[in-house]
Amino acid sequence: MRVTANTFPDSLITQLSQLAIRQNTLQNQAATGQRVQLPEDDPTAMRRVLDLKTETATLSQYQNNIDTLKESATASYDVMKALKQTSDRAGEIATLADGTKSQAELDTYATELNQLIEQGVQLVNSKYRGDYLFSGTLSNQTPFVATTTNNQITAVAYQGNADTTAVEIAENTTLSVQVPGANNSGTGTRGLITDSRSGADFFAHLITLRDHLQSGDTAAITSTDTANLAKDEDNFLYQFGTNGVVQARLSAASSIATNRIGSLGKLVSNEADADLAQTLVKLSETQNAYKAALQSGATILNQSLLDYLQ
Repeated sequence: MRVTANTFPDSLITQLSQLAIRQNTLQNQAATGQRVQLPEDDPTAMRRVLDLKTETATLSQYQNNIDTLKESATASYDVMKALKQTSDRAGEIATLADGTKSQAELDTYATELNQLIEQGVQLVNSKYRGDYLFSGTLSNQTPFVATTTNNQITAVAYQGNADTTAVEIAENTTLSVQVPGANNSGTGTRGLITDSRSGADFFAHLITLRDHLQSGDTAAITSTDTANLAKDEDNFLYQFGTNGVVQARLSAASSIATNRIGSLGKLVSNEADADLAQTLVKLSETQNAYKAALQSGATILNQSLLDYLQ
């Protein structure tokens, strides 16, 4: 095999270039802690890392959806709780307003009912993040509008719809926390204030009770109003139970997503992270090889013809 004069310098340059690249790669891995940063570093590992990161991003979006739903469900619960207190007080008034009470006392109860009705309308028109909670899918529409005559509410009309929107909380799994203010269709999510299946019609029942108080019709209060308020009470209890079940599901889904994201992070780390101790050993070996190549190359290239004649 014939070796030309340029063979050794060319080979030395190639070897030094490869060692420099290797040294730079290991130095970068030691500094960043990442073994795989570019596809050419490890194509197979990079593909797995990208797949894992895609799954992590999807789970993170599910987690964001869950957090938003939990906040909305909590906001709805707070309103339900306040409405339940209003219902409880209305029930107490209906029980107290028996035949032994004077008209003046009944009028006092009626005045309090007016305040409860106004408070109830204010509660069901609550917003969360700029959207009305109980308008169904018409979240930009005020759900309940009151008609006032002689400074007292005489009717409350629902302007929303009975539809709800479900949000994805896991793969092929959606959940809705929306509760429409009214639903008289007989299907779908029960209405919070009015629902044909339960017989609930909270504002109408409160208004009727107030009117009976003002007219002194205690017999109607005992025979009709008390039973109607019990229907509203049962509906609120149903809504409490449903809200609790929904929040439990959201908590479980959140826990699953959080654990899975943690597991995926470990898998990405296994694929992409560099073993610092091993990397530093390899870097030291490469640096020594580079120095040795420089020294041996310098020795050989500095030899002259007299060195061979000696």
